[in-house]
Amino acid sequence: MSSSIWSVDDHLEDILGAIRPLDPIELQLPDAQGCVLVEDVTVPVALPPFDNSSMDGYAVRTADVTGASEEFPAVLTVIGDVAAGNDGLPTVGPGEAARIMTGAPLPPGAEAVVPVEWTDGGAGGGAVTTMRPAGRAPEGASGEVRVHRPAEAGAHVRTRGSDVEAGDLALGRGTVLGPPQIGLLAAIGRGTVRVRPRPRVVVISTGSELVQPGEELGHGQIYDSNSFALCAAARDAGALSYRVGAVTDDAEILRATIEDQLIRADLLVTTGGVSVGAYDVVKEALSSVGDEDEPGSGIDFRTLAMQPGKPQGFGSIGREHTPLLALPGNPVSSYVSFELFVRPAIRALMGLKDVHRPKAHAVLKADKALSSPEGRRQFLRGAYDSESGTVSPVGGAGSHLVAALAHADCLIVVPEADTSVEPGAEVEVVLIG
Repeated sequence: MSSSIWSVDDHLEDILGAIRPLDPIELQLPDAQGCVLVEDVTVPVALPPFDNSSMDGYAVRTADVTGASEEFPAVLTVIGDVAAGNDGLPTVGPGEAARIMTGAPLPPGAEAVVPVEWTDGGAGGGAVTTMRPAGRAPEGASGEVRVHRPAEAGAHVRTRGSDVEAGDLALGRGTVLGPPQIGLLAAIGRGTVRVRPRPRVVVISTGSELVQPGEELGHGQIYDSNSFALCAAARDAGALSYRVGAVTDDAEILRATIEDQLIRADLLVTTGGVSVGAYDVVKEALSSVGDEDEPGSGIDFRTLAMQPGKPQGFGSIGREHTPLLALPGNPVSSYVSFELFVRPAIRALMGLKDVHRPKAHAVLKADKALSSPEGRRQFLRGAYDSESGTVSPVGGAGSHLVAALAHADCLIVVPEADTSVEPGAEVEVVLIG
């Protein structure tokens, strides 16, 4: 157990130094959402793989519609229909047109597509009015279409390879797979992809005073908000999160609960029970874990030069040396600690290069100076206005002020050496909204 005071930076460096990205696995596309690619993906075939129509209309030769107008329309013989997925395409010759649907392949001989809005829709001359299989219209069944506007070559045609060509880089390693990326992989024919999986994060809150939301509060009880907030934060960071109902202040029960959760955890997070009180069960349960049975594992409890979140714990547990971060129990302390330490650990497990929240500099907009204890880095809740470049404090400095946290979108950072920040001063903010 560490007795010295750690800086915020040293504690985070120690955590990230111990985290190793999860081993890659092959996943089906629906299961790969939110995961990080570990390979470059190249395009096997051009996209689109053939010239196709971007409109419902008629496939024509440009020479046949040159000079077409409302007064003098080009009158073309409709030789057949082309729908998406058709093969055996009709060949469009001089004076001919093929009715075509959006996404259907451009038939041989055609150079452009005229939208149906540019035509009479085949209303004159006994036009074909029902779709037929692709191919030349049966003898006597052809109709006519009148085209009222000219079309240049390639008009309303999606040309082969206009999106990506075969051999192009579709997605590079390190890409996080969101919906557009999943769609691209499917479009180029990839059914599976090699990724680092989303980390499984188990959140355990401790405290005999905690009651689950929806239940009735008794004397001296409060609702368990930490486990819900931290599970949501873990999902927001990219993880799969599992919430364990509040564990009472019993070291043996807590230790057994943690050991039971190891089977499904890539990272364990506890909240509460890490300060110097008589009922700090996390310390009691984990201070000696792994010392005998699992060499190299164990939890180090530390005092950090920060506010809120001074008491922290970090180490590993179990045969797989699963990382465990022990956070304080006050709601704001817990959440700020998550943002500073747990979120980067989750992102490191995913194999991401940039694991930190974005930062900005802003002018402090406040009615009075902000005070901060000497020697501690303080993180105050704030509302950041990117247009004006200002930040306003939200709520007070108390570590129990959950309502203020819910209305904040950043953390205002007051360095260790500063005990006061005047209105109008430039401050650093960590953007969490």
